[in-house]
Amino acid sequence: MEHLSANQSGVTTWASVVGARPQFVKLAPICRAIEAYNRNGGYPQIDHRIIHTGQHYDRAVAEIFFVHMGIPEPMCNLAVGSGSHGAQLARMVERLEPALLSVRPDWVILYGDTTSTLAGALIGARLQLPLAHVEAGCRSADLNMPEEQARIVADHLSRLLLAPSQAALTNLHREGIGVKQDPRNRRAVVVGDVMHDALIQHQELAEQHADHTLERFGLESDSYYLLTLHRAENTDCAEHLCKILDAVGGLDFPVLFPVHPRTQKMMNSAGLSLNGRLRPVTPLGYLEMIAMEKHARMILTDSGGVQREAYYLGVPCLTLRDSTEWPETIELGANQIVGTDPETIRAAAQTSRKRGSWPVNMYGGGDASRAIVSELLAGCQRHDAPEAAWTVSAEAWSKPMFDGRP
Repeated sequence: MEHLSANQSGVTTWASVVGARPQFVKLAPICRAIEAYNRNGGYPQIDHRIIHTGQHYDRAVAEIFFVHMGIPEPMCNLAVGSGSHGAQLARMVERLEPALLSVRPDWVILYGDTTSTLAGALIGARLQLPLAHVEAGCRSADLNMPEEQARIVADHLSRLLLAPSQAALTNLHREGIGVKQDPRNRRAVVVGDVMHDALIQHQELAEQHADHTLERFGLESDSYYLLTLHRAENTDCAEHLCKILDAVGGLDFPVLFPVHPRTQKMMNSAGLSLNGRLRPVTPLGYLEMIAMEKHARMILTDSGGVQREAYYLGVPCLTLRDSTEWPETIELGANQIVGTDPETIRAAAQTSRKRGSWPVNMYGGGDASRAIVSELLAGCQRHDAPEAAWTVSAEAWSKPMFDGRP
């Protein structure tokens, strides 16, 4: 069947490529914004397809996220599973190609900095499909990080760069992306952080179940630490992982530790045991995770998403890496980089740091998803149809965007 552009059919087709839990969190508010736009009579209507690469190979956890966050059923699950970096990337590219060719979307939407992001950027560009990158311009200045590599490739191949902050936009301009002299005429714009949208949309519901979740783990509010570890630099190196676990196991309060599958695999292969105050649990759903973040006295993490959630929730955060792509959280005092040295970690964790409230407008006011949909619609106009064929009517945004679903 021949692919019809929106100016012929009155419908524009977008494909979101996702595969890991942070991408599900970013996807959910955009799905809601698209649903609200379509429901309120926006023109053109948006046919949004979700392609799940299967990078997050714990199927049960992935399904929990889709259910809890109200994400529509994916068009397909490519089921790439685990494997070496090269093998996983190769399977993704191979399986993404026919999926994208079957749709030939007006936009391929990429999220964040995972292997799914990199695969989508490579095959989308090779198929000459327009790419849009949500969370564009983030930089840690560490090219050894797989995430940094994925960010840079996705940014340089994308046509529409959707930056979460002014600092991210400055990074893009520094690399020649979105400037007046950009030979590819790419558009780079600050839209805010879509993860802030997700938190706002789900925080009240998460809090309704917080007491039950605390009771289930035998914890009290403000009387435990929360630990998350999943980055390759920590989980692919037994020495780094052992040092972190040794440091947090000796802290002065219990440490709730939702164990990522990659982390569990390294612990098993290295024969690492969890001692002291560590309380390992299986990965948490999104609502449980927000509740546990909000009630922790401090969060220790190597996750960029968790760093920002801690910032929004006013919970002190220690980053278990040597750099971060979210420098604003450091500058505001909401976050501290501690690396993997046990003494540094323990000293920072036991330093009295009050829960606080920081200016969240560093990453927008919680309406990033709406701004992203508007930019994508305007971008379709630029690359596909005459101006008269495209309208983002005021009425399409005038009704409440969200209907209170969990």
